[in-house]
Amino acid sequence: MTTYAIGDIHGADSMLAQLLDTLDARGDVEKLWFVGDLVNRGPDSLGVLRRVRNLGDRAVVVLGNHDLSLLALACDPSRHAKAPDGLKSILAAPDCDELIDWLRHRPLAHRDTALGWMMVHAGVPAEWSPAQALTHAAELQHALRDDDASEFLKALFGNTPDRWKNKLNGIERLRYIANALTRQRFVTQNASLDMNYKKTIADAPTNLVPWFAHPKRHSLDERIVFGHWSALEAVRWPQHNVWGIDTGAAWGGPLSALALSNDPEPELIQLAP
Repeated sequence: MTTYAIGDIHGADSMLAQLLDTLDARGDVEKLWFVGDLVNRGPDSLGVLRRVRNLGDRAVVVLGNHDLSLLALACDPSRHAKAPDGLKSILAAPDCDELIDWLRHRPLAHRDTALGWMMVHAGVPAEWSPAQALTHAAELQHALRDDDASEFLKALFGNTPDRWKNKLNGIERLRYIANALTRQRFVTQNASLDMNYKKTIADAPTNLVPWFAHPKRHSLDERIVFGHWSALEAVRWPQHNVWGIDTGAAWGGPLSALALSNDPEPELIQLAP
């Protein structure tokens, strides 16, 4: 039985349907992990939410930054008229409330020790072990699942603080956790998040390194699959024990699935647009 991780879908429901058919035709699909950003940009975010939710227990979904943005939008009716076109169909759907409730009960990080893999949307801070990442993700999950999360969601977005400190509390602590798990790409030498540069590693300023290449990263021994970074030059970074599978389905690239095995080079399956 095989577990596959699937990259950022961003509303590309027809591509997702074809990829799922391809994986099912291979046989013995145990679980389907989704690295987040199910919605926005593509033509059918509503269809993606419905399809993934209908997978039931076969699907393990972590939230991405676009998914968090949808949750914030859904609880603020004053913003619905200005919502991106790809999200208006969700907000107008008869099952909107059920879909939003399902989405806000998804985790921010997932780990299967028996399988030997961990999944986040964007990255894991250098200071956190895999166990600490799960603990801090749970803090944000608890806030999202609160019956009155609307005020919290309004304050969640921003670029500060940019560095982890155990003494962080309140909304600043939760904002850092959200940014670390759903938005980070590059960090400085002291492990501060750089939320501005979003392009390639080759052209990055010399003071920045990809989050997974920080020399003091505490999660180095854990195999991590993530998304979020369509400008990443490669999927496989085995020297860092990470695989980045956002291959740009939102921008005309393929939709990718990674077979989560113990092989040195896990199999990559890609569906071209």
